[in-house]
Amino acid sequence: MERLIQDVLSAMVTYETGSPKRIQHFIKVYTFSKLIGLREGLDPQTQLILETTAAVHDIGIRKSLEVYGSYTGKTQEELGPAEADALLTSIGFPREIIDRVCWIVGHHHTYTDIQGLDYQILVEADFLVNLYEKDEGVEAQRAAYEKIFRTETGRQLCRDHFPAVCQT
Repeated sequence: MERLIQDVLSAMVTYETGSPKRIQHFIKVYTFSKLIGLREGLDPQTQLILETTAAVHDIGIRKSLEVYGSYTGKTQEELGPAEADALLTSIGFPREIIDRVCWIVGHHHTYTDIQGLDYQILVEADFLVNLYEKDEGVEAQRAAYEKIFRTETGRQLCRDHFPAVCQT
């Protein structure tokens, strides 16, 4: 498992050559995803899916920029799965892992009907990083805390990052 994760992280750094902001982003989302998953006690296969998804979750951005000249959450969901599939296949990931990772990549900007702890934790980690990177204000932090964060570890990390979410 650890070798597959090392390979996907290295492949993603290469894939995102020239975009340190995107590299820094996925590394942070990966780190928080791993931490939350481990603290929440995921089984090894779900943890592998989570960590892999965290590494590739925004893989659709580069393709969206090529195809559309810009990107949105929806264009990432549209174009990301095929990019993730190709990258993970080239590394030698099992098909059942690739399928789940690609499904989450294709839905990771959809926050309704979140199915599975792997998907939930990825969304929480991405929010945690985006709230910081985009310098979101207290109201956005509080709204995310109330509407997005469901795991105890994710909620604690959000409170630790943004203490004002707990103040009235």
